[in-house]
Amino acid sequence: MEYLGFAYLAAGLGVGLVVIGAALGIGRLAASALEGMARQPEMSGDLRTAMIIAAALIEGFTFFALVVTFMLAIQKPPEKGVAPTEEKKVEEKK
Repeated sequence: MEYLGFAYLAAGLGVGLVVIGAALGIGRLAASALEGMARQPEMSGDLRTAMIIAAALIEGFTFFALVVTFMLAIQKPPEKGVAPTEEKKVEEKK
């Protein structure tokens, strides 16, 4: 049961780090794009397009990291006792 508790704790921390990282990345991206639009208004269309593409890539990575985190959290705990390779050796000797 301890294993499951630690898995959920690690998943919660992992999700928090992923979301904070994505939020910081998208915030920095938007701030830079807006600053660029303010300096050169004629480039606003190109900057907006590049910003949306970059934000989509950041979100895609975020969702991938969240899926991996949740998969690790619900993973079956390792069995205690004989390791699988040793179990095969014991069966072969019989």
